[in-house]
Amino acid sequence: MQHSNAPDPAPDSLAIVSFDTDRETYVQHYFDSRGVVRVYAMTFSDGVWTLLRESPDFSPLDFSQRFTGTFSDDGDSIIGRWEISRDGSPWERDFDLSYFRVR
Repeated sequence: MQHSNAPDPAPDSLAIVSFDTDRETYVQHYFDSRGVVRVYAMTFSDGVWTLLRESPDFSPLDFSQRFTGTFSDDGDSIIGRWEISRDGSPWERDFDLSYFRVR
């Protein structure tokens, strides 16, 4: 489970990660304070975390979304960015998002 509190204008959110045994992949179920509910395919490979949404789920699909985050060598940070693709257009940067371990 991942819980985020963010300063305005970003929404607070809750994400629950599960494993889809039929597809043998991870799935992230996302909920936020705006009432947005989405489902992302999630992978981890070679130190890269990817979330991808390319089909409608609980919300209409006005654009595709992709997050790509790279783990630091010490595992204490993930440096990433969200991208969007509208109507099959090339991916474009939406915003950067980084995570840092708090000890």
